[in-house]
Amino acid sequence: MIKFENVTKKYDDFTALENFDLEIPTGCAYGLLGTNGAGKSTLLRILSGVYKADAGKVTIDGENVYDNASVKQKLLLISDETSQFNGMTLLQMKKFYKTFYTNFSDETFERLNTIVNLPVNKKLGGFSKGMKRQAAVICGISAKTDYLFLDEAFDGLDPSMRSEIKKMIIDAMCDNNMTVVTSSHNLHEIEEYCDTVGLLHNGKMIFNKDLGDLKGNIHKVQCSFEKEPSKEDFPELEILLIEEKNGLTNIIAKGSADETLQKIKVKNPKFCDLIPLSLEEIFIYEMEALNYDRTKLL
Repeated sequence: MIKFENVTKKYDDFTALENFDLEIPTGCAYGLLGTNGAGKSTLLRILSGVYKADAGKVTIDGENVYDNASVKQKLLLISDETSQFNGMTLLQMKKFYKTFYTNFSDETFERLNTIVNLPVNKKLGGFSKGMKRQAAVICGISAKTDYLFLDEAFDGLDPSMRSEIKKMIIDAMCDNNMTVVTSSHNLHEIEEYCDTVGLLHNGKMIFNKDLGDLKGNIHKVQCSFEKEPSKEDFPELEILLIEEKNGLTNIIAKGSADETLQKIKVKNPKFCDLIPLSLEEIFIYEMEALNYDRTKLL
């Protein structure tokens, strides 16, 4: 398990994380959302032992991370910045990783590079941004760590390669029970393979939920009534939003789908349909219910 307890990290007068708490269970695919400057990269660097927290405690499997070589053998961070490898070829990059990770698998490396087909003797400085990402990911997965941290790892990848990289990560999770923490500002990327998601804003976690529970607990019902209803007409529902649009009433409510529909149908609508919500729509409604300006969060 990954655990942050009352963690604070400051850079001069800027607070990147403040009294931060978080638990991520083993085997989880965790999505970390937030705008630039929200604290995502700082969180991952503290979690990797690159930075030391100013206050609080960060542990992996019950052990402190910072300055702990045995714990660092279990984890690998793929940073959003790969320029440090510009002077290396892919084979030299592989050798570099093998120096630190004793479980590094040459077989896995060869198999993954067969998929992305990167030149092994060309220096990474001549690679595109997307190719550098691919190189870092195949080396990271080949290291066979228990924990893999990805900081905006899908930036610069075209849609087909994004899909391939995600499949690689999912396969590695299934094969090794690997825990993956991915930072992104893209909801669609997170939705595709993460099972839990957290939203960082100004160094604080304002949203941390299982995606299955999240999607199963908020619904949009489109219906039509003789008279436009209000929230007061449904006191038994936890309504986040009710609005009329083009002669139809949209009701966004929390609760199970069946119960929500039943309670609306009691009011005898002309018709009543359940409309699927995207993760982005769910976040919008949840954030607005918490009185946050969602345009500043994502």
